[in-house]
Amino acid sequence: MVSKSQGQNKIAFKKRGLVQKNIRANFVHPGFIKTPMTAAAKNEGCGSATQNIPLGGLAETFEVNNLVIFLASDESSYMTGTEQLIDGGMNIQ
Repeated sequence: MVSKSQGQNKIAFKKRGLVQKNIRANFVHPGFIKTPMTAAAKNEGCGSATQNIPLGGLAETFEVNNLVIFLASDESSYMTGTEQLIDGGMNIQ
C-alpha cells in the first residue's frame, strides 16, 4: 500500500530523471521524536503518543540522524527511491 504522499514522491523522482543523472533520493518518514516540543505537548495534556508505538517510547534524534547519515553515505550507494519509515512500528498497527 502506497500513501498519496509516498506516491507523489516517487512520481516526482521519476519525472525529474534523477536516476539517469546518477542522483540518489530516498525519503525518510519519522514518527514521534523526543524533542522539547513533544515533551511540552505531553505536559499540556495532549495524551501519550507512546501508547500507539509498539516499540514504546519516542525516537531519539540520533536514531533518525543515523538513518539519514547512512542514506547519505556510500554504504547505501545502491539504494534510491526508497521510503524509509522510522516510527517504532506505528505503521504496522
